[in-house]
Amino acid sequence: MKLFFRHLFVVALPLVLGLAGAYGFARSQPSCGSLVGPIFSAKCHGRLLEYQMKVQTAGTGVGTLIAAALGAWLEHRRRRAVQRATSRGEPS
Repeated sequence: MKLFFRHLFVVALPLVLGLAGAYGFARSQPSCGSLVGPIFSAKCHGRLLEYQMKVQTAGTGVGTLIAAALGAWLEHRRRRAVQRATSRGEPS
């Protein structure tokens, strides 16, 4: 069960970081009406959504890189533990 939750955590990292990046970007921006006025606010809203999608994509990419590095490190650690156990003659 511990292994299942470890894999679930590693798999969920890109999704969580992508959504966190998009949420953080959306919360940090003021409304379009206050940025450019009521005339251009529709165009501004579309542009902000475009930037939010780019930030979400970047967050997902960073999460994927972190998950890949973490997964490789965990696999290397597990392989090393198995090699130590088999060299001592213990069952794996």
